[in-house]
Amino acid sequence: QVQLVESGGGLVQAGGSLRLSCAASGRTFSSYAMGWFRQAPGKQRDFVAAINWIGDSTYYANFVKGRFTISRDNAKNTVYLQMNSLKPEDTDVYTCGATVRTRISRWSTEYDYWGQGTQVTVSS
Repeated sequence: QVQLVESGGGLVQAGGSLRLSCAASGRTFSSYAMGWFRQAPGKQRDFVAAINWIGDSTYYANFVKGRFTISRDNAKNTVYLQMNSLKPEDTDVYTCGATVRTRISRWSTEYDYWGQGTQVTVSS
C-alpha cells in the first residue's frame, strides 16, 4: 500500500514557476513508476509527465515539453514536478500517481494509487 501527498501548488503569474512535490509512504516507493496528471472540474484526467522507478527514463505530454521536468529522490520517497514558463491554461488540480509497473505509463488506468491533488492557478 502506498499513500501519496502532494504539495507545492498555489497562485502564480504567467511566466512564473512552481515546484510540486509528491511524498509517498511505504518502503517500496522505489519500485513504483510515478506520474503526474492534471484535471479540471468536470473534465478527464490528463497526463502530464511520468518517470520510471530508478529515475533514468521520463516521458512528457507534448504541451509541457521543454517547460516541465519530472524527477524523483528515492531516498526521500518523493517525486517532483518543476514547472517553468507557466501559462494560464496550466491552471488545474495536479495529482500524482504510482503504478506497480516499473515502466512509465501515460494511461491513468494503469496507476494503482493516487494522491488528493494540489491546486495550481496561473493568472494572466
